[in-house]
Amino acid sequence: MYGGNLKKRTHYCATLSIKNIDEEVTVCGWVQRQRDLGQLIFIDLRDRSGIIQLAFDESLTNSDIFKKAFAIRSEFVLCATGIVRERSSKNKNIKTGDIEILVSDLHILSQAETPPFEILDDSNVNEELRLKYRYLDLRRPCMQKNIMTRHKIIKIARDYFDENGFLEIETPILVKSTPEGAKDYIVPSRVFPGRCFALPQSPQLYKQLTMLAGFDRYFQVARCFRDEDLRANRQPEFTQLDLEMSFVDCDDVINMAEGFLQKVFKEILNIDIKLPLRRLSFKEAMVRYGSDKPDTRFGLELQDLTDIFRNTKFKVFASAVEQGGSIRAIVVPNAAEKISRKDIDKLTQWIKAYGAAGLAWTKLNADSTASSSFEKFLSDQEVSAMHSELKLKSGDIIFLVANSKNKVVFDSLGALRNKIAEKLNLIDSSNPDLLWIVDFPLFEYSEEEQRFVAMHHPFTHPKFEDIEKLESAPANVHALAYDIVLNGNEIGGGSIRINSRDLQERMFKVLGFTREEAEKRFGFLMEAFRYGAPPHGGMAFGLDRMLMLMLNCSSIRDVIAFPKVATSAELMSQAPGKIEQTQLDELSLKLSLPNS
Repeated sequence: MYGGNLKKRTHYCATLSIKNIDEEVTVCGWVQRQRDLGQLIFIDLRDRSGIIQLAFDESLTNSDIFKKAFAIRSEFVLCATGIVRERSSKNKNIKTGDIEILVSDLHILSQAETPPFEILDDSNVNEELRLKYRYLDLRRPCMQKNIMTRHKIIKIARDYFDENGFLEIETPILVKSTPEGAKDYIVPSRVFPGRCFALPQSPQLYKQLTMLAGFDRYFQVARCFRDEDLRANRQPEFTQLDLEMSFVDCDDVINMAEGFLQKVFKEILNIDIKLPLRRLSFKEAMVRYGSDKPDTRFGLELQDLTDIFRNTKFKVFASAVEQGGSIRAIVVPNAAEKISRKDIDKLTQWIKAYGAAGLAWTKLNADSTASSSFEKFLSDQEVSAMHSELKLKSGDIIFLVANSKNKVVFDSLGALRNKIAEKLNLIDSSNPDLLWIVDFPLFEYSEEEQRFVAMHHPFTHPKFEDIEKLESAPANVHALAYDIVLNGNEIGGGSIRINSRDLQERMFKVLGFTREEAEKRFGFLMEAFRYGAPPHGGMAFGLDRMLMLMLNCSSIRDVIAFPKVATSAELMSQAPGKIEQTQLDELSLKLSLPNS
């Protein structure tokens, strides 16, 4: 127990330095390791600040304490008091490597069994085992640094937005289900049998309502939930840094967000971000990089060859052109000897996941010979025109995708350029690659649903000059929307919102909602518009993803204290768990299991 005759902690381990020599201090923490050198015993004691060495000298230390130190093992919890002294053998690998504590009083607060893995940053441990024993995994210094950095970013956010006149307003966690996009997590109501709450996918409607309520500037560290398939940078529950502003346009929101990013990068990474950040239109991003979240730290930009092959006899190319698609390529300079035929075959199979039927390629070898998967089907004039257009040189490889759907071409080559850049180490990671994507289409057409869906969400305001085309040419309407991209990943986005009931009704109609459906799902928002809605807009940063990228983590799970795995399960507590029948009865629920 902690109390009684124990002295209270005076310092965290790594806050001690050469300035504390000859001071009596008390530290508490976990044993990293114990080293028995006979008449000397050394213990590395670890807390969230770092490590300090405890020294036990048989000629100077009380015999009972020396015996106690001899019995200590890794992960025991200790409270140690002693005098800070200079180390005879210094350790430059730790912050406190010039000093140690000669212990005069020692208490074992808790013993520990041998943990299932060593508490080390570089331990090669299976992630499932780490997540099963997450409380041990979180003791590792790298994980503690990640979680403490997360705290710092949230504090910076609160300070920054407070200084700029924002109010932190909490919005509900139990909300009405308004399905549009990802699936909701559903919470049955005990009080209203047969009815359910949903967990919010975002605070979107409520933060708009704070603007209608007159608060003018809103901010929240918001918990959000989406029942969707997971990947390395996605979790079913995640955190947004959420903001909304009244009487603003796109530039006002973007400028506010840039100021926050500049402050975060300076205080967390000591990197100076030059403002304003670059802005690329959605169209330019797709045409040049094949993605609306482009990584621009390297080249390999897409090049359009459609006109060269507009009258080709090669059926694959001709079909793509005739159906309104395109033929585009990327050139990989000096890669002929770095990318083998076996590599190309793997890439050809891999790219099919993006809808491409295959991957055409030409390799210009250093000895001036060439090999190609498709040039034999072209005329000499077409081959010559293509090589000239792409400015090919010996050692280059070109990869080409043709498809009747431009989206397939963009998605395929956009993913391919990233994969090749990673394989060939073309990415300059020394500076963050931050940019805005603007001028998004308001809608995108869903082949699965056979209708237009909102590219962002149904409350995004169309560009004023495009409003008249809302019903007649929805594919040509652009949005007052903006996304912020970091190193090829979207870390945030937002828009100016619709603040007119009439315009919102038109938007719902284009999206295929009947008046009754719109009223059922969003009636409270539409009702609010009757009583004066200011022009407003905002955005949200994905805190988890932003932190993952800033800290160069490979997975979003490394910046969340207790994350889920790809199946949405939490391995440590074994959630989700079974529900007792009495609980089901209280909720008027009956569960139906698959194949039962």
